[in-house]
Amino acid sequence: MTTMTDASTRFREFRMPDVGEGLTEAEILKWYVRPGDTVTDGQVVCEVETAKAAVELPIPYDGVVHELRFDEGTTVDVGTAIITVDVAPGSGPAERSAPPAATGSAATGSAVAAAEPETGVGTGSGTGAEEKPAGRQPVLVGYGVAESSTKRRPRKGTAASGQARSAARTEAAAAVQAELNGHGTAASAAPRPLAKPPVRKLARDLGVDLATVVPSGPDGIITRDDVRAAAAPTQAPAPVAAAGQGAAPEQVAAEAAAAPSGPAVAGARETRVPVKGVRKATAQAMVGSAFTAPHVTEFVTVDVTRTMKLVEELKADKDMAGLRVNPLLLVARALLVAIRRNPEVNAAWDEANQEIVLKHYVNLGIAAATPRGLIVPNIKDAHDKTLPQLAEALGELVSTAREGRTTPAAMQGGTVTITNVGVFGVDTGTPILNPGESAILAVGAIKLQPWVHKGKVKPRQVTTLALSFDHRLVDGELGSKVLADVAAVLEQPRRLITWA
Repeated sequence: MTTMTDASTRFREFRMPDVGEGLTEAEILKWYVRPGDTVTDGQVVCEVETAKAAVELPIPYDGVVHELRFDEGTTVDVGTAIITVDVAPGSGPAERSAPPAATGSAATGSAVAAAEPETGVGTGSGTGAEEKPAGRQPVLVGYGVAESSTKRRPRKGTAASGQARSAARTEAAAAVQAELNGHGTAASAAPRPLAKPPVRKLARDLGVDLATVVPSGPDGIITRDDVRAAAAPTQAPAPVAAAGQGAAPEQVAAEAAAAPSGPAVAGARETRVPVKGVRKATAQAMVGSAFTAPHVTEFVTVDVTRTMKLVEELKADKDMAGLRVNPLLLVARALLVAIRRNPEVNAAWDEANQEIVLKHYVNLGIAAATPRGLIVPNIKDAHDKTLPQLAEALGELVSTAREGRTTPAAMQGGTVTITNVGVFGVDTGTPILNPGESAILAVGAIKLQPWVHKGKVKPRQVTTLALSFDHRLVDGELGSKVLADVAAVLEQPRRLITWA
């Protein structure tokens, strides 16, 4: 006879790990497996996005996927089970006596709240699970309704026949559906429209009552297209325009961010995009930095004609062959030289101990705009690198960021940062400090401008630099010296040698 201990040993739950220091949640971006797939120890089963980066998660054991607990696009707390694996397939019916009960909310009387949170974001209580068909009736898997969990399947080892088990599943489906409708029995409950959490979120955003939508999906499930058709201006369902056709560009972009797999909605006046992942972390960090560290920003306009000539020469240098050589490389080297000449700028403020922490290393952050938002990975020990090594590190940093492969570790421990706003065609800005850092240098667009050179007005390559710094750590004199040194190196790049 199979016991509960045997069942609990057979089915292993893989929980959302903490993939970065201090992270509490992650969004499931993509599943690479489905129920019934065989997995092996170390195999990547899904990709998740934390507040810092996208990370692939490997499964730590062998077996067959029994259940995916959450849909793609669902945000899940660290420590919450996201996938169940049968590690002993073939040893009996793949049935469990009861799923884990909901956490973070009451198991009874709150099924509707658990199944349909206001923001459409799961919090570890089983709010993002997918709706799957079981026999003729859809079974809502993973919502953690304790009252119906004991009815879903008979215990293994009992004398229940296949017909009894089928009846139990049917009864469980009706019980769960009734619970989600807020009624005690299925017989007295009106059928609740079947739709996945992202579809319900879309319906709320568009003001569509799911009860009025005609489903077109399998087993009567409402799809995104069904909701969009119901939201069309006319009463009768109208064809939905393809993405980018019949809709404003900003609307298409916003809808693509909220629902990348679906077309834009023509005529919608507003689109709400959930704040999560990198965007959420960036917003929190910038608010915290702006209202914690007293910012001061200074500006200088400099002739970088000689630096631009050096860039062209380095591109032809055999020692730099195959490396990314651009003005940012020399700006980074100029900032490192300025920090060497003014080491007090490379520091951090320890509020808890009321201390200034002077750092004898430079982890140089580079602000990078990615499809998921702004991230700031840093080059570890940039002060120790030669120019070719710095070029190689910059190239790897940029490529990794664009491909979405930046790890949380690469974004921790930065000391100072460079943000190259010039690539967007603007002259400069007033950058906000990356939290925990003392300074950030903004580099503006390099433009051909009239400039007084050797007593005559000539066309020269000119740019504007802006340095923001934490005035608790850096006073005006020190900040001015650092910015002036950077400008001096870019104006006369031979100082890279004389000041080294």
